[in-house]
Amino acid sequence: MTKPTVAILGASTERTKFGNKSVRAHLQNGYDVYPVNPRGGQVEGLRVYTSLKEIPVKQLDRISIYVPPQVGMKMVGDIAAKPARQVFFNPGSESAELLEAARERGIKPIQACSIVDVGVVPATMD
Repeated sequence: MTKPTVAILGASTERTKFGNKSVRAHLQNGYDVYPVNPRGGQVEGLRVYTSLKEIPVKQLDRISIYVPPQVGMKMVGDIAAKPARQVFFNPGSESAELLEAARERGIKPIQACSIVDVGVVPATMD
């Protein structure tokens, strides 16, 4: 069986940020994790992709978004172009405008914390 895949938009090297906690939580739960941040580099030992387009997977199981809504608006086209079974708009990443733009592009937004969804309590991750 293949591992589920997830792209973390807004992945961070700072372990206190949710963009880092999500990388770790998904890794702990058996996901192949693709961190995305325009700065590139590495997060938790993984290569960071500078855009969704770079990820070498045709379809993702999940995209988890940790960028502010105004940044998400610039990425919504890329999100729609990279098929994913689930698109999580984590708390703070969503706005009415962004959710509407996502729906217009055929994305069914999930407004929830993807860390909690994989069974991890973010507050316990220090």
